[in-house]
Amino acid sequence: MSPFRVGVDIGGTFTDIVFLAADGRLHTKKVSSTVDDYARGIVEGLREVFGETGLGGVDIVEVLHGTTVASNAILEQRGARTGLITTKGFRDVLEIRRLRMPRLYDLAWEKPPTLVERSLRVEVDERVNARGEVVKPLDRAHVERALDRLLAEGIEALAVCLINSYANPVHEELIKAVVEARAPALPLCISAEVLPEIKEYERTSTTVINTYVMPIVRRYLGTLRESLDEIKVRAPLLIMQSNGGLMTAEAAAAKPMHIIESGPAAGVVGAQVLARRLGLGKVITFDMGGTTAKASIVEDGEVNRATEYEVGAGIVYGSRLLSGGGYVLRVPAIDLAEVGAGGGSLVWLDAGGSLQAGPRSAGAFPGPLCYDLGGTEPTVTDANLILGYLNPSQLAGGAVKLNAARAREVFEEKIAGRLGLPLEQAAHGAHLIAASNMMRALKAVSSERGRDPREYTLFAFGGNGPVFAAGMGRALEMRRILIPPAPGLFSSFGLLYSDVEHHYVRTWRRPVRQVDAAELNQVWGRMEAEALAQLKAEGFAGAAARIRRSADCRYQGQSFELTIPVGAGSLDAAGLAALEEAFGREHERVYGHRAGPEEPVEIVNLRVVGQGIPTEPRVPEGVRVDRGAAPGPPTWRRVYFGLEEGWRETPILGRQDLAVPRVGPCIVEEYDATCVVPPGVKAALDGHGNIALEVPPEGEEV
Repeated sequence: MSPFRVGVDIGGTFTDIVFLAADGRLHTKKVSSTVDDYARGIVEGLREVFGETGLGGVDIVEVLHGTTVASNAILEQRGARTGLITTKGFRDVLEIRRLRMPRLYDLAWEKPPTLVERSLRVEVDERVNARGEVVKPLDRAHVERALDRLLAEGIEALAVCLINSYANPVHEELIKAVVEARAPALPLCISAEVLPEIKEYERTSTTVINTYVMPIVRRYLGTLRESLDEIKVRAPLLIMQSNGGLMTAEAAAAKPMHIIESGPAAGVVGAQVLARRLGLGKVITFDMGGTTAKASIVEDGEVNRATEYEVGAGIVYGSRLLSGGGYVLRVPAIDLAEVGAGGGSLVWLDAGGSLQAGPRSAGAFPGPLCYDLGGTEPTVTDANLILGYLNPSQLAGGAVKLNAARAREVFEEKIAGRLGLPLEQAAHGAHLIAASNMMRALKAVSSERGRDPREYTLFAFGGNGPVFAAGMGRALEMRRILIPPAPGLFSSFGLLYSDVEHHYVRTWRRPVRQVDAAELNQVWGRMEAEALAQLKAEGFAGAAARIRRSADCRYQGQSFELTIPVGAGSLDAAGLAALEEAFGREHERVYGHRAGPEEPVEIVNLRVVGQGIPTEPRVPEGVRVDRGAAPGPPTWRRVYFGLEEGWRETPILGRQDLAVPRVGPCIVEEYDATCVVPPGVKAALDGHGNIALEVPPEGEEV
């Protein structure tokens, strides 16, 4: 039996599982997420696949997992009761924040509550200056009193962040020694180990987040490991990071800050690999599930990464420049824009009687009305069912039975009747409003950043992405849309493409023209050695271990930096000059201008990424999905395409039916997703099994 690698992604509604063999065979499974214990849903799904395929735990060689456990702990404010020890005078850094507001002119807006309440934030009298010199030594007895006070308050974890500890961690290390001696079982994070980087609030916030979710993540990963062992799945467990790389479960338990946005990253990584294989230079990814929709961008085969993001900030509706609504996490992450629009988004009327869709969601339970699990409010999925876009009897290959009559009844009562509209027009309005909300995410990663979406291919996936893709593409004048195989499980599939990665950063402030190249190479060498040692411990050595370097640079006096790639090998004077020139070019590309040659450029942070590269491609070129139906005579049903087209008798096809190109309308039904092809849009299978949609301009034919 060929060995299988398994990808598991937990969503708000479904848990998606894919089994991939070395020869390209792909088994898929979609089960309802078990919110009370996510590990239980994973194990139940694996057991179902075992029963359907005859496989067993011994056939699995690797389990790759994207999880929302850490982000949910923050969103629901149910992390560990965390204490914070900080320098005298810096007790309120978490509340002062960065003086930014996500909603301008809203006097009623309140900051989110701090993850560490004020009574659990304790100061110690010490001081290290920005050069790393000890100005005021730290008294061990003072530390012991501070720790005893916090332990008496019943803390479950402890964060330590002292001013300028990135330059000299001696006092944080003293606190660590005291904690290990007096409370060795207490989960502890010191900022010098979590984020040895300048900027006090960002470093404190990141250290606190890491501490706050650490016990939750440890328990979850421990439970999952035990549950996998019980069904004889003893393969290594790797966790997707927010940056698109993988890390071991042990590393994730130690630094869970890297897996906060674990799930959404996987789909973008999968899209990146397919874009490279297809030779697509410009791609916008669109991932719509049951709760949210997310967009990102892939250019020249590379994903965009941010050096920080906010977690728990809620849904982005305006410009992403309006930050401050969540908790800052200063770690590399794939740059995503997110809106609260998914299949489970509630459809409702506001105080003025206007139709709205989202951001509140019915979630996995009770879910949409048509799931018949006790839901009382109409959702976007109910609207799509009324319009004929979804199979009126079942979803996910029969895993979810639908009560279409209840969806129509409640939608008529609560929406259509109150608007005075026919049922199908009200449902189509909800569909268009949801699409409009999601287009904000596409614009956030394209036009808001000076990129013309018309030049890009829209890569749509998620359980609901292919339902909306053609309509959104037409509205944005995007001419080409791709729907990958198994689109509803594509984030799980994307896990299989990812490589093991470890990211390291260290503040090292120097004007470029005053840098001692030997000193710089020495610092980078130590960081690279740390990365290589970590990779070697995980089985990647020699050619299997790859190192990438970069530097955060800015013009002196600026508050924010740009990350500039740096080539391998020792840097000399010519290399430093090239770094300064590369920064100037990037500054001009991002901001439209660059300073003159007399303006000094400053290095702020040094970065190293260690990658573990397998000897064979992680995913073969040809992938065969197990649940693809053989071409056969199409069935038909009535589908509503808006006021102009009205109801149309529409063929219901399988993906393989598009081996012969055809012009819509048609509906492509699969086990994990449904693709809506509106009238006038051409659909065909390309050489890689993707559904390729060609969208003509308004008023034109294909």
